[in-house]
Amino acid sequence: MSTLDTGLTLIRTAAGRVSKVNGWMGNAFKGWMPTGLYARALLIMIVPMVVLQTVVAFVFMERHWNTVTRRLSAAVVQDIASLIDIYKFFPQDKDRAQLRLVGQRLQLVVDFLPVGDMPPPGPKPFFSLLDQTLSAQIGRQIRRPFWIDTVGKSNLVEIRIQLDDAVMRIFAQRSAAYASNSEIFIFWMLGTSSILLIVAVLFLRNQIRPILRLADAAESFGKGREAPNFRPRGAREVRRAAQAFLEMKGRIERSIEQRTAMLAGVSHDLRTILTRFKLELALIGDIPEVDGMRKDVDEMSAMLEAYLAFARGDSGEVAQPTDMSMALEELRSDAERHGHTATVAFHGLPVVTVKPASFKRCLANLVSNAARHANTISITGHRDHRYLTVTIDDDGPGIPANMREEVFKPFLRLDDARNQDEGGTGLGLAIARDIARSHGGDITLGDSPMGGLRAAVRVPV
Repeated sequence: MSTLDTGLTLIRTAAGRVSKVNGWMGNAFKGWMPTGLYARALLIMIVPMVVLQTVVAFVFMERHWNTVTRRLSAAVVQDIASLIDIYKFFPQDKDRAQLRLVGQRLQLVVDFLPVGDMPPPGPKPFFSLLDQTLSAQIGRQIRRPFWIDTVGKSNLVEIRIQLDDAVMRIFAQRSAAYASNSEIFIFWMLGTSSILLIVAVLFLRNQIRPILRLADAAESFGKGREAPNFRPRGAREVRRAAQAFLEMKGRIERSIEQRTAMLAGVSHDLRTILTRFKLELALIGDIPEVDGMRKDVDEMSAMLEAYLAFARGDSGEVAQPTDMSMALEELRSDAERHGHTATVAFHGLPVVTVKPASFKRCLANLVSNAARHANTISITGHRDHRYLTVTIDDDGPGIPANMREEVFKPFLRLDDARNQDEGGTGLGLAIARDIARSHGGDITLGDSPMGGLRAAVRVPV
């Protein structure tokens, strides 16, 4: 193997490892990442800002604040060391008046205490940069026992140095040993960042709002509802997406209108021919052959109405608030009038926005399908903050599990299954699912606790 092949192999191996680490980190942080666009956009703005300010603050504190404080503290300690030298090499100044005068020139208040033990160490502040720096400078330049207090007085620093025959006490201005303007820098940095963040949040909210309106309009259209006040707004890309949605919506509506108009014409023509058949059969008279033909014509008329109803769907009807508990009670009454035992129960807020006639027809098809093959029917409705669910259970023979999706196909009739019916068209379940999906929901079939079939209709509210 050549050197080039070895290098390529190493590069592929490293790339594979990097890809695995990237995938692992992505999966690890996926649970912590927000799912909304607004929250993610805020995170994209906030994280770089926080990282940048953290780096700036660290560099400032490490390179500027610490350096300035260290130099100021070193200068103060150097002045104190000079006073100690004067005290040692000029013993003729018995009352130490000259020493105090020199201290005043250095902006230090100098005093002497009798020889004794140093006070116990006082409480340290949480962020003791001045204590650390002063202690380090005193230990480096003076090398005598000392005690400092940076907490007792806000604008002064007390320093005590153990001498041979006395204790020198010095009061220095805090500003002379500490870079006190650093807090102002941090305050301005955080203040300006907060203002910029507020402006960015308000601007981002205005940019996200058109996207949310577009999502709401698409969701309403998927549920078969109108969004009358929707129009393209926001950035160019958002307006382009909204305009594409409106054009798609218009094409779908025009297609439905054209199909409805065509079916209306076909319905008129076929009904005219069937009416002629009925008139001609009426003129022939009552003979056995005519009775059979009349039954065929009636069956053709019923099949035609079923076909047209399936193809027409629920076009033209407007969604509106509907009391589903009353609708389910009407279905129960219809089932009982036909000699079946039916029960109804509804849980939750009963008012749901649907297309009332078409949705009732969807449920009526399911109830009638159950009534053909069962004696007892149970209708249950449940509405929560997201979905309306209506389940129809019966004690009939049921449908095999492998055929529960097949029965929703148009014109499909099973030989020994539930939807077998003399004169039936095999469109009842297909029409029901078509209506449920036009509301943004669906119908599923399963096993009923009553021993038969359960048909569950779930649509978003």
